[in-house]
Order: sequence, then structure tokens, then C-alpha cells
Amino acid sequence: MPQQKACPLPFKFLLGKIALFLCIFSIFNPIQAQLTKKDSLSYKLKRLESTNRFNPKDTTHINLLVDLAFAYQYIDNDSLRSIAERVLEFSDAIDYTKGEVKAMSALGNYYYNAGDRKKSMPIFEKALALAMEIDDKMSELDIINALAQNYSYEGNYAEALNLNLKGIDIAKQTNCNKMLSILNENIAGLYAEQKDFKNALIFYDTVQKINRRIGDEIIDAETQSNMASLYKDAKNFKLAMFNVNQSINTFEKNKIYDWLAYAYEVKGDIYLEQQKYQWALYWFDQSNMLFKNEIEDDRIRIQLLNGMAKVYLGLERDSLSMVHAEEGLQLSKRIKSLQGQIDCSETLYKLHKKKEDHVAALSYLEIFKKLSDSLFKDKNKQSLSLLETKLHYEQEKQELIESNEAALAKQRNYIYFSLIILFILSIIIFVIRNNAKTQKELNKELKEKSKAISERETQLNEINKTKTKLFSIIGHDLRGPIGGLQGLLKLFTDGEITKNEFISFIPKLKSDVENIAFTLNNLLTWGQNQLNGVVTKPKRISLDKIVKNNIQLLFELANSKSIKIINQLPENPQIWADQNQIDIVVRNLLSNAIKFTPDNGLITIEAKEKEGMWQVMVRDTGIGMNKEIQKKIFEDSTNITTYGTNNEKGTGLGLSLCKEMILKNKGEIWVESVQRKGTSFFFTLPKAESKYQKAS
Repeated sequence: MPQQKACPLPFKFLLGKIALFLCIFSIFNPIQAQLTKKDSLSYKLKRLESTNRFNPKDTTHINLLVDLAFAYQYIDNDSLRSIAERVLEFSDAIDYTKGEVKAMSALGNYYYNAGDRKKSMPIFEKALALAMEIDDKMSELDIINALAQNYSYEGNYAEALNLNLKGIDIAKQTNCNKMLSILNENIAGLYAEQKDFKNALIFYDTVQKINRRIGDEIIDAETQSNMASLYKDAKNFKLAMFNVNQSINTFEKNKIYDWLAYAYEVKGDIYLEQQKYQWALYWFDQSNMLFKNEIEDDRIRIQLLNGMAKVYLGLERDSLSMVHAEEGLQLSKRIKSLQGQIDCSETLYKLHKKKEDHVAALSYLEIFKKLSDSLFKDKNKQSLSLLETKLHYEQEKQELIESNEAALAKQRNYIYFSLIILFILSIIIFVIRNNAKTQKELNKELKEKSKAISERETQLNEINKTKTKLFSIIGHDLRGPIGGLQGLLKLFTDGEITKNEFISFIPKLKSDVENIAFTLNNLLTWGQNQLNGVVTKPKRISLDKIVKNNIQLLFELANSKSIKIINQLPENPQIWADQNQIDIVVRNLLSNAIKFTPDNGLITIEAKEKEGMWQVMVRDTGIGMNKEIQKKIFEDSTNITTYGTNNEKGTGLGLSLCKEMILKNKGEIWVESVQRKGTSFFFTLPKAESKYQKAS
């Protein structure tokens, strides 16, 4: 937001109203012009559900539903719940534990947002146990964070601190800087809640160092908005305003509406603390507008309603103050927010006292006093618990350090002892060496000759294996079809079959010739690899173009079995690889998928970015393979000959060739398969980073 200049109050208020209109227009107009994350996910779901072979229990569909559920958080809590329940049902039906973990995490968030922590806590704990069971560290961290927030919100700061400290250890092990930032910020928030600003700022300093490593301006802005609230509570309004303005600029630029609503509310609080009611009202209005149009977060809304009630009380607009304070109190009761009930009761007490309605004023004063005393006692108790937890954690850490030092001292003693033994052995060896010099030279010569013989034997074995495999393929997989073709031509030339009978065999002959050509192409490429070696010449190429060309090439073969091939690659993915080699890989994988997929099947090709690589998946709904075959298909020593659903014969050479080509292009290849359900082949290739990337 632009810097505010000093001006008379009425003109300042008018500027505020104009700025409010312009800000609202600038925030919500782009929503009509572009897809939000939620809309994008909904579009992907509809596209997936429109395919002929769509299965709602497919993991791709389940994972999309999970992403959509979390996209509704802070926007539509009921949608979050309904989608999470569907995910749980589908995941349970196919024993997809990761899906169950995500679904329970989403349901836990639904109950937490609704203020029903009695229901949210057991769900989070069950999800955490499952995440630990399948060693899903990222889900484990997310759930630990959510559980810590639950404990913090109900005032159990010691357990919240304990969980955050455990989460920090896991985040360090997995090198997850984002969660490391969040968990340290949670601890800063716990100290801020106790008004321990010194310890809170120590943790915020750690958070900012981690944020600099991450380099994400949105994460940094989230921290700044929380620090603004801390500085506001510490009455350092200059630093509070600096941090909140920085965060608002970032949230407005990136359209992060839930955090923007919170930042507007914090800025209103800063002005309220300084009794600048008109400016406080201006920023509360902006926050309230976001809540009405985009955001659904009752906890922040309670703070906003009470803040607006205080502003209207300061402006002597008591009726509006009453409306907001009562709405805030009812919402606090509904989600069981003790602090919200205290704040709103205090405001209502002041309002009724001002109206000289002493009965109502006394009633709200008693509520305020009773809840404040309870919270004060709890906070004192929790302050001690927080200190005890921190001391216990530091003590355990110190004990671990001492234990490590003792182990190192013991290890040093072993090293000293070993050095003494080594010294003695060195003397013995020196004495023996003088007497055995001739024998050693002979042994060395013998060893070199043995090594040369062994290397030669290995080379001969490899040559024999290559020769055996070549003759096996030529003898069994090429001679048979060619012999059949020769026999059929002889029958026709000898007049033993008619012209019409011969013509009826032409589709079969065409298929055999195409199979022979495909096998010969693989054979020649593999033979050249084995005997002469192939130079890989990577360059910037379009993966989408290669896939489309091969789909077109194999269309007739797929169409003969009524198999549908769906290309779900993102728009024009660029890879850094040898075009001919990757063309061979894609053709073999598609050909295999068609061969082992029954009539009316479905083949899907997808790709996604992962750490500078493109991960490509070719999935079919074919006959699948057992675990034993999955282990062997990529081995160089194997020669598995398999038959497709229409008795199409394979050499077992294609996948071995695919592996060689992928490895030459600095990628990896693997397979996942379930019998009678289908097979998914995965391979990775380097992403083309720039137009002028050089070969390594």
C-alpha cells in the first residue's frame, strides 16, 4: 500500500473510503479474469472424470481430490469436509494408506476450524500414527503442526511446544526448510502469547534466517505479519507498521487472500492501539470485505469483530459497536474460544455501562472477570509448563551431547590402542618384509596375471552372452515369422491355395512384417550398443512432439484392439536428451502397453516436474505382471519372451534397450504393476533449463 500522508481527519476518512473501493476492485476483479487454484483443480478433475476408463478409486483421482479439499480451507469449510470424506471412502476401499492420512488430516482441519477440538484431536492422532507407519515424513510434519496448533489454541502450551520441538528434529532430518520455518514460528507465537517478547524475538530471528534460505517472499510476508502483531503487543508501533506494510504489499501482489485479511486486521489493531479510530476502521473494513467475499476463518473473524466493536465504541457509534461485539461473542461461544469470549465480554461491559444498563453491565463484567481469572491462572500454569518443557528439552539435549562426548572419548582410546598395535605390527612386517621380498614380487606378478586372465574371461563371457542372445532372437523370434511367410508364399506359388485365400492372410502377414521390422530395429540398435557403443548427443527437444509422433505411428495398432491412448502431458515440456534414443524408449513403452492391454483398454501418458527433471509415466490397464517378473525385466542377463493379449510375441529386448538409453541420458527407469489391474512404467530425463544449454 502507498505511504499515508498526514491530513485533516474528514479528508483522511474520505481518502480511506476511496482507497477501500479501489483496493476491493483491484483485488476481486482479477478473480473473474483468471482461474484460481481451486478452479484449476476442479478443471483437472472434470477432465479426468470425462475419460472412458475413469475409476473414482484411482490414486490419481484421489490425490486430485485431496488437493481440492485443502484448496477449500478458509474458503468453504463444508466443502473441505465433504471432499475429505469421499477421499477417505475411496482410499479405504483400495487400501491406499497415504490417501487415508491426507483425508483424516483434512477432516481434522475441518473440526479444528469449527472449534470442535474434541473431534479434531483423535483424528489427527490416528492420522499421525498411520503416517509414521508408512514413513511419510511430510504428512507427519503437517499433522504435528496441526496438532501443535490445536494444543496451543486450547491453552496447552507445554504440549504444543513439545510437538513443535519434535517436528523441528524431523524437519532437520528431512532438510525441509519450509516446515522448519513454520515450526520455529509456532514456538515464537507460544512465547508471544505468554508476553515473553524476548524469547519470541529470538525464535523469530531463527525463522527469518531460514526464510532467507528458502527465498520465498510469501513465506517471508507471513512471518512479517505475525511479527507485526508481536510488535503491536509490545507497543513498538513503528516496527509493527513497517512489518505489516511489507507483508500487505506481498499478499496483494500475489493475491494471498486469507493472509491478506489477517494482515489488514493486524494493521487495524495497530491503529486501534494508538486510538486512531478512523484509520483502524478503514483497515478493519478491508479485512471484513475479504471475509464476506473470500475467507472463512472464524478465529481471525472473532478478533476482527471485537476490533471493529472497539473502534465504533471509540467513535461513539454505540449501536454498531454493540452489533459487532455480540456477533463476536456468539461466534466465540460456538467455536469455544475463551480469549474471544473475554475480549467481547469486556467490550459489551463497557457499552452497557456507558448506557447505564447496570444489570447487563454487571452480568458481562462477571463473565469477563470469571473467564479472565481462569485464563490468567491457566497462563501462569502454562508459563511454568512451557519453561519446564524447554528446560527438559535442553537437559535431554545436554545429556545427549555428554553421551556423545563420552562415546568419542571411548572411541579415541580405541584409536590410540589401535595405533599402538599398528606400530607393533609395522615393526613385525618390516622384519618379515626383508626376508620375503622375492616371494612378494612373485606373488605380485602372479596376481597381475590372474587379474588379466579374469578380465579376459569376463570379456569372453560377455561376448558369448551377446552372441547367444543375438542367435536366440534371430533363431526363435525372427526365423519363425519369416519361415511362416516363406511357407505361405510357397503354397501360393505351388497353387495349393487360391488367390482369395492368399489375400485373406494379408492382414496377418502385415502384422508379422511390422513385428519383424520393429524387432529388427530394436535388435540393430541393441547390437550396435553392445558391440560398438553409441554416442549420446543431447539437445533441447520437445517431449510432447516425440509422444505425439509415436501415438500417431502406433495408432493403427492400438485401434485394432480398440485401445484409447490419452496424452496428458503438460504444455510443451522441454527435455535435454538424445532425440533418437528417447524416441526408441517412448515407442517401446507404448508398443508394450498396447501389446499387454486387452481390447477396449486405456493407456495414459503423463509427465510432471521433479527437482530439475521431467518424470514421465506410461500407464496401461493391461494384464500386469507379478513381482518376480518386475525384478527381472530390466536385467541385462535375462531373456524373457512374453506374449501379448492377442498372442503377440516379444523378445524381451525392448526394455533392456530402454534402460540403456535412459541411463545414457542421465535418467532412471522403473516399473510398478498389479496383476489384472495394469502396469505403470516411469522414467526421468533432465529438464532443458535454457535454450543454449551445453552438453555435459
